[in-house]
Amino acid sequence: MSLARLLPASTNPAYGGAQISVWFLGLCALGSLIPGLIHYGLPDGGAGVIAGIDLSTRRETIVAVFAWYGALQIPHGLAQLIVAVRYRSLVPLFLLLVILERGLVALDAWFGRGAGDHHPPEHYTTVVQAALAVVFLLLSLRSGKAAPDDHPTPAAP
Repeated sequence: MSLARLLPASTNPAYGGAQISVWFLGLCALGSLIPGLIHYGLPDGGAGVIAGIDLSTRRETIVAVFAWYGALQIPHGLAQLIVAVRYRSLVPLFLLLVILERGLVALDAWFGRGAGDHHPPEHYTTVVQAALAVVFLLLSLRSGKAAPDDHPTPAAP
């Protein structure tokens, strides 16, 4: 199997949006990968030590759900990182997915089944990330110059 078949040619020259939107998507990738590794790797998935959830009852179920969520976050974060680095023409689509994901998480955390008196750090960062993703989506859709590194200056003859 060749790497070219796994990762086709870069689409970076086709991206004409704001370069800062690419960087934001890269940060979103880290915001998926790091918690994903924590949720999947820590003995309690971060449920007790970070989120402060009482694990005295239903510990196995809670830890399993955190590990499951981490298992989803890791590949999602890798895909975001690959788009930010190699397939920038997909940045607007992936920012739209960030808005959808973070928006749904925020709605549930503050107004749905997850709402309550206790709010772990992610409940706050989710609202901020969703709002910022809207701004960076709009910037990524603006037509303008492609990023300078996407169109290198040809060498003089």
